[in-house]
Amino acid sequence: MYIGFLNPQGNFDPEDSYWMEHPDFGGQLVYVKETALGLAALGHRVDILTRRIKDPEWPEFSERIDRYVDSQGVRIVRIPCGPDEFLPKEELWPYLGTDWLEGILDFYDDQGEVPDVFTAHYADGGLVGALINEKRGVPFTFTGHSLGAQKMDRYDVTRDNLEEMDERFHFGRRLEAERVAMNRADRIVTSTNQERYKQYSHTAYRDAVAVDDDRKFSVIPPGVNRRLFNPDPGPEDDEIQSRIETALTRDVPAAKRDLPLVLYSSRLDRKKNHIGLVNAFLKSEQLRESANLAVVVRGAENPLKDLERFTGESREVLEEITEAVTEGGVWDTVTSFPLENQRELAAAYRWGAEHGSVFSLLSLYEPFGLAPLEAMSCGLPVVVTNRGGPTESLVDEKEGLEYGVLVDPEKPREVADGLLKLLTSEERWKEYQEFGIERVISKYTWEQTAKGYRDVAEEIASYPTSPGEEIPIPEYFTAPSPETDIGLKRLEEIYFD
Repeated sequence: MYIGFLNPQGNFDPEDSYWMEHPDFGGQLVYVKETALGLAALGHRVDILTRRIKDPEWPEFSERIDRYVDSQGVRIVRIPCGPDEFLPKEELWPYLGTDWLEGILDFYDDQGEVPDVFTAHYADGGLVGALINEKRGVPFTFTGHSLGAQKMDRYDVTRDNLEEMDERFHFGRRLEAERVAMNRADRIVTSTNQERYKQYSHTAYRDAVAVDDDRKFSVIPPGVNRRLFNPDPGPEDDEIQSRIETALTRDVPAAKRDLPLVLYSSRLDRKKNHIGLVNAFLKSEQLRESANLAVVVRGAENPLKDLERFTGESREVLEEITEAVTEGGVWDTVTSFPLENQRELAAAYRWGAEHGSVFSLLSLYEPFGLAPLEAMSCGLPVVVTNRGGPTESLVDEKEGLEYGVLVDPEKPREVADGLLKLLTSEERWKEYQEFGIERVISKYTWEQTAKGYRDVAEEIASYPTSPGEEIPIPEYFTAPSPETDIGLKRLEEIYFD
């Protein structure tokens, strides 16, 4: 088959430039790249369609066509979308249904061949998938990754702050695009059943999609890059071992340096709940005697002491951690160090596995939770939040098996007990290590993800799904102007009414 991935935001290049360094270059790009490579490995042709950028500060994204060195089956196709310079994803809306859509259609007209199926990612890609479907009839899948209504919920959007929030995030445009995409998609792809029933049942989407319609949804979990995240020694291992041991020598008394670590590697976001792990250490003397806490942060040699390097929410999270550690008098059990890319992260996980350590992620809600699976794939057992995707990925209810320890992220003593369950029993730690590796290999690889997309693509190419009653595409997306923009009154109707 010939499959096109619609992903205008962020960008792609053979070096994965800027990944995880900018809000628009996060896990969604990893997902798209790895799924595309997986489909190519299965013998399919794949185009990743993204936005061309001609900007001296972003030189990697100016060529029309690019390829990954290790896969000739995947093309990166960059289509102009508005001005030449880089724009954050929130500023792309006026150009998606005009410049970018027209550029894509012209590209395939010149080529004389169009993909059999498009797979559209995030709200902006989903919108363009619906527009291509309307103009050319090509079926498409929609993978939302995250939805605007849940983001509004997290930011506590009210009628009083609606104007301010919409000006910042353009929620009106995003929600309308999502509603069109999910309504007109031949299939909606979610990572878990929870994502399907929790996110798509939000009242903002109530007349766009029927969440109970099994013909409309397919659950395809993302995967772990086993080329990187595996137990085998890698070229970065010696350097990362030295970095970790240097940090321990700097931060932890000699008598405690041989203790295992509880590794917390996540972006500095309040919803990731770093403070929940700190509180577990503060509440449990036994935990402090059994392990040290390691906070992993990109961009600073000593993150918990170099706060001036950070701004905004990242700075606030680090300040919250340091204040709690200071008030609790537990600096002698806390260390921090940077890991700058996925290879370094995998090396740190391998070091942790060799030293009887544990990975922890205590998000207040985790839609899927790929990070714990990456740690497990390297042989590092996990203690993670029981809110969201991990309750599916780490539990097999039919077999009665648990592949990681699940805890309530807002109950420090329960978190401490979960960590001690592994840290105080070498036999149990080893059991979870073996189960974790087995779980990833059997179910959570990008090969499995690619096969899931292949099966759905073949099905909808043969039997396109009718959306039933179609939601009209707002005029703003094809003729943007102040007069056609999605106003606050319409946003209120969608979100509140």
